[in-house]
Amino acid sequence: MGKQKPELPQGTLDMLVLKALSLGQMHGYGVGQRIAQLAEDMLKVEEGTLYPALYRIEQRGWIKSEWGVSENNRRARYYKLTRAGRKQLGVEEAKWSHLSMAVGKVLRTA
Repeated sequence: MGKQKPELPQGTLDMLVLKALSLGQMHGYGVGQRIAQLAEDMLKVEEGTLYPALYRIEQRGWIKSEWGVSENNRRARYYKLTRAGRKQLGVEEAKWSHLSMAVGKVLRTA
């Protein structure tokens, strides 16, 4: 039996997408690959989850997109973080840090 990849808690995907894009502009497929790479392949974001998240995040003004050409010479939509997105990433990271610290305290109790 192989290692099972955990499901992301609700609300976590937006933070991971913002973090991936904080490292530079990339196309949607690249965002999913970057998240997997940063998580050392312990997380995998399915395309059916990723693309609606990119759309939702763009509607919130945290990222913007434009059409370009990918490495394999295909037309692709490239995403990059906006100033509001950088600010939101800071908010999300602080909330995550607080939540993980609180859960850790509960789990360490006897």
